[in-house]
Amino acid sequence: MLFYRNECSSVNYEFEDIIKLFFLPDEIKLLDEPREKCSGAFILCSKIESDGIECIKLRLKDGEFDEVISLPCNNVFESEDRQQLKSFKRIFKRKLFSLLTLYTGKTIPWGVLTGIRPTKLVNEFIDNGMGKDDIISTLKNDYFVTDNKAKLLYEVAENQRDLFLNSKENSISLYIGIPFCPTRCLYCSFSSSTIGQYKKTVDLYVETLLKEIKHTGELIKDCNYYIENIYIGGGTPTSLQAYQLSRLLEGIEEYLDLADLKEYTVEAGRPDTIDADKLKVIKESLASRISINPQTMNSVTLEKIGRKHSPEDIEKAFYMARDLGFDNINMDIICGLPGEDVAMFRETLEKIKPMKPDSLTVHTMSIKRASRLTEEREKYNLEAQYRQVSEMVDISEEYAKEMGLSPYYLYRQKNILGNLENVGYSRKNKECLYNIQIMEERQSIFACGAGAASKFVFPQNRIERAYNVKTVEEYIGRVDEMIERKAKLCNQLKNNKY
Repeated sequence: MLFYRNECSSVNYEFEDIIKLFFLPDEIKLLDEPREKCSGAFILCSKIESDGIECIKLRLKDGEFDEVISLPCNNVFESEDRQQLKSFKRIFKRKLFSLLTLYTGKTIPWGVLTGIRPTKLVNEFIDNGMGKDDIISTLKNDYFVTDNKAKLLYEVAENQRDLFLNSKENSISLYIGIPFCPTRCLYCSFSSSTIGQYKKTVDLYVETLLKEIKHTGELIKDCNYYIENIYIGGGTPTSLQAYQLSRLLEGIEEYLDLADLKEYTVEAGRPDTIDADKLKVIKESLASRISINPQTMNSVTLEKIGRKHSPEDIEKAFYMARDLGFDNINMDIICGLPGEDVAMFRETLEKIKPMKPDSLTVHTMSIKRASRLTEEREKYNLEAQYRQVSEMVDISEEYAKEMGLSPYYLYRQKNILGNLENVGYSRKNKECLYNIQIMEERQSIFACGAGAASKFVFPQNRIERAYNVKTVEEYIGRVDEMIERKAKLCNQLKNNKY
């Protein structure tokens, strides 16, 4: 157990961010009593004055281990120079990281890169003219990223650059959310409801969504933007009945100008929601890509996480889609699902390999605050998952390469097992452009539906968001408000107002 206390609120976020890299949540505890009474390890962050110089002091003590680091910080927190403050916090994180590495002896694969979009940093390096060797060296020496992760990060950035650099000026992405699922998965924190709860409301939801899509289409046209890609996600879009899905897809083509469309994804998602009629509806639309997401090919785990389908159902849905002519199918899997060991994870990949998906998205389990898993945490041995998940991630990379897939996008999440990452692998020309755009934040994303979030990218890297309300009932009743929120920010973007 490590007790901790931070008496300098200005670096509280950075302090806790780094500590959580080295310790599980139940291994750390806030020190709320005088540290002299604390038995065992403790780390203290405080502000002191030494020889007339204001400093932040870090002290970590555990028995004979007693290390102190002082960082001069004169007026840095009062300064209006944001770059100076940013630079100080970066140094603070590195010093704390080095101290905890010395104490624990642990290797943290992503070093001090705690943000969810590390590829943005690499692409900025490339934009500034840095070469591959210098970028990898900088990641390793300045950010403490391990060699294999630094090389992976560069490979991802290299594979995705042509895709987002070739985007037409004023092009945007469009996200459409369907907040329904057959059941709620154990680990899920997305804005979704079981379809059974809202059976009588789904038709009204679709019509309300189409109203927002129509107004959004008018807004996009008025502001001289071009829709480059569409992503229909959720939830599970194929929770809708075939006629409802048909109504939605036909409305999209009716209300939107899709002349510049490069990509159109529909998440078919869970195989227990897929049938021939729904796949035919999607195939008859302009959709060019679908996602069939097993998460695991082990029946015991599927039952444990709350899915009501079998591995055989996954295979059936996949081959049904292939027979209907779908030539761009993604599959999602998760490393570190409760109760799964390395052998079970390898079995999932062995079953997926002969299906030859066009892309494979490998997620590492994230313990999300709003999930049932967090509520029922004591039922699951998550510590065992922490120990095995790194090997699972390495195995997934090996299998992806054997399947002819290359990494093209990467992101991280808070509370992700092993402080690891999520990686999208793809065949050449089968990459998901939407996935890249949402991570790189170089293109605005208009979003429609309950729980959806629009993101407007202004010059000089300023980003503004417009959030839709999460519940289905509120969304239906307040859709005009959602439309107005987007219109306001869209007009600011059009006129470059700050």
